[in-house]
Amino acid sequence: MAKKNRHAYPDVPERLPHDVVDNHTHLPVGTDPGGSADTRDYSARPENEMPPTVAEHLARMEAAGVRAAITSGCEMPDLEESAALAAAHPGRIYAALAIHPNEAPLHCGIAETGPDGLEHGLDPWHRECSLEDAVGLVSDLARQPGVVAIGETGLDRFRTAEAGKAAQIEAFRMHIALAKELDLPLQIHDREAHEDCVRVLLADGAPERTVFHCFSGDAEMARTCSEHGWYGSFGGTMTYKANEDLREAFLAFPDELVLLETDAPYLTPMPWRGHPNAAYACAYTARFGAELRGVELADWCARLDANTREVYGI
Repeated sequence: MAKKNRHAYPDVPERLPHDVVDNHTHLPVGTDPGGSADTRDYSARPENEMPPTVAEHLARMEAAGVRAAITSGCEMPDLEESAALAAAHPGRIYAALAIHPNEAPLHCGIAETGPDGLEHGLDPWHRECSLEDAVGLVSDLARQPGVVAIGETGLDRFRTAEAGKAAQIEAFRMHIALAKELDLPLQIHDREAHEDCVRVLLADGAPERTVFHCFSGDAEMARTCSEHGWYGSFGGTMTYKANEDLREAFLAFPDELVLLETDAPYLTPMPWRGHPNAAYACAYTARFGAELRGVELADWCARLDANTREVYGI
């Protein structure tokens, strides 16, 4: 691969021999890049640095063998638009909805500087909407066609400090209850909070289909998840040279409990690390996973697709 500007999007890889699904991404909502409502000036950018429109995302997914993507709306401004995006593209785009754990304290009026050193301020929707009302909106929208999961919810000890922990746990428990009420899968955001996430799930009773999105634990955490029938969803971080523990965790999961994702536009797989990510790039991770497991690519993709159907029914 020739050296490219870090703003360039990954090349569309060779089509996979069996279609797969990106089970967790963040597609553009509101202002569709390059669309009629987008007033940004892209005139000086080369074509491969243009943010893909939704139509371009779908075309690249088709070319790469990615038959669908589940986009996560996890803060108030994105909830309705993510559900609408899924409704507008049936069979190609689906939605997962929740209040992100780092958003939960803000809906409780808790704004603080987190362990990451960043100050988290209150936006108008935080001031105007309580946590209970925000999760209530998730509940209303999650009943619409095309919404196939509750997520991402969970716990984050990297960006939220001590004052916000109780709000995160409260929100997590509310989403667990909602997923069980609606019989929907639960997508968990777990950042530096493995033990606490497991503790809450066991105390409240995990939904029948529970997914640790962007799995970040070690092999021991993978075995804990496997014992309870919880899924590990793996993205580009697994391909990074330093993440040997994550590759060991990937191998510790049984085939039937592994899912594929991008978490785009973040965490782009090698050899495109540092560039913006996109749903079609999960094909790179699928190839990497097949090689790591020592199985035929077509067989691995078929397994990933079967797991997706089992979890989400899509």
